[in-house]
Amino acid sequence: MRAPGFLLICLLVAAAIFAAALAVGNDYVFFAGYVVLQYVVLSTAWNILGGYCGYVNFGTAAFFALGAYSTVAIYKLITENDFYRMPIPVLMLVGGVVSGVIGLGMGYLTLRLRGAFFSIATLALAVVLETLVVNWDYVGGSRGAYIIRPEAIEPIGNYIRYLFLMMLLLAVAALTIARLIEHSRLGYGFATIRDDELAAEASGVPTLRLKLIATTISGALMGMAGAPFPYYIGFLQPDSTFALDYAVNSIAMPLIGGTTSWVGPLIGALLLGSLQQIITVTISSAVNLLIVGCLLVLFVIVAPNGIVGLVHTYLQRKPDEFVGRRRVDADAPGTVP
Repeated sequence: MRAPGFLLICLLVAAAIFAAALAVGNDYVFFAGYVVLQYVVLSTAWNILGGYCGYVNFGTAAFFALGAYSTVAIYKLITENDFYRMPIPVLMLVGGVVSGVIGLGMGYLTLRLRGAFFSIATLALAVVLETLVVNWDYVGGSRGAYIIRPEAIEPIGNYIRYLFLMMLLLAVAALTIARLIEHSRLGYGFATIRDDELAAEASGVPTLRLKLIATTISGALMGMAGAPFPYYIGFLQPDSTFALDYAVNSIAMPLIGGTTSWVGPLIGALLLGSLQQIITVTISSAVNLLIVGCLLVLFVIVAPNGIVGLVHTYLQRKPDEFVGRRRVDADAPGTVP
């Protein structure tokens, strides 16, 4: 299927999801659905670098926070100077540009490292950025910052519905970009890096350039996911954006769903994100990471290639089992071939 057709299908599905959420008539569906869609974007963005290229990134919270605090900085600038309030789509673009530039810079400095050394460097980036934000009084510092959002926006209604719609469209864009990369020459280049980077370099593949492209796209999508977050939460502080949840979930969701395909992060995010929201309401949000850890261990043992890999393996073996069964029956005494 070509990219325009895939995008059209995604938009139709998104329209159906939004209509179904409206039909429920409970705004909590939009609150919970926003978080699930946010994880769809984050896990898809992480997978572009971590799944397609094989470089495990522990700095998801850093790029997410860059998008969120770029929104806070713009909000403070607007409210202090009585400018026109900037719409959410523009804030998302700004957050994407900021995070994409930082991702490019981080990649240029760290992508010569490999394996655990690269992962530690991305974790250090998150720590450094959190320290800077804590000591930056303009965006609230350690005290945090209040963001006053409108009560409603016409013709959608409650503002949380508007945020849900924006995140839904961003999820569609992220999935389309991931699928487009997967089935392009860029995706094949990413796969050579994941399979054997030294062999790819020896074959003339521009590995550093491809990795820089991956970090830029991945960081930009994470920043765009973080840009509406201050309007969603209302009060933003460093602990809420640099939380461990983002780093853990953005890695666990693609690993559980499957990292070699665009659909893996989608499945993992829908499964884990929905489960976490149900647990938050029925039990407590404090056990969310415990559930994620248990599921991650379970899938590493049972399905190391994720749900997509498990299904793919089953479909590959099924015809072989069928052919083998026919062969045994044909060799049995008294049977006619």
